[in-house]
Amino acid sequence: MSQVLEQSIEINATATVVERCISDLTLMHRWLNPILRCEPVGEAWSTDIGSESRFIIQIPLLKPTLNSVVVERQPGLVVWEFQGFFQGRDRWECQPTEKGTRLLNRFEFNIPNPLVSWGFNTFAASWTKEDMQAQLRRLKLVAQEQHNS
Repeated sequence: MSQVLEQSIEINATATVVERCISDLTLMHRWLNPILRCEPVGEAWSTDIGSESRFIIQIPLLKPTLNSVVVERQPGLVVWEFQGFFQGRDRWECQPTEKGTRLLNRFEFNIPNPLVSWGFNTFAASWTKEDMQAQLRRLKLVAQEQHNS
């Protein structure tokens, strides 16, 4: 059964600047949770359709990994589909507003392994929701800094 975590934030920066914070790996690492590392699969990082990457959780010994591929890409929109201990999609959508951009992050997933699913729902679901909000707040700061520079 799919689970959905959806959050949004208002950012005082253009959609173009906000999108660059999502599509530029250097900027992404400024707001991404510090225990996550993202790396390209292949030679170069890209958010073009078909581009592959790995999100690695820096837990000693385990280092759980999500392999992802960009399955939808338009101006202001990046959707990663992933496989691993989670299966699903992570959607990042920039919606222009009068004062800047509303950034919507929709994380839709299922966890095929019942034990991992139980562990996630018991121990990590509330932390994940809080972390998504914290990431959005950090992304907002990076985007507004980029916008004002």
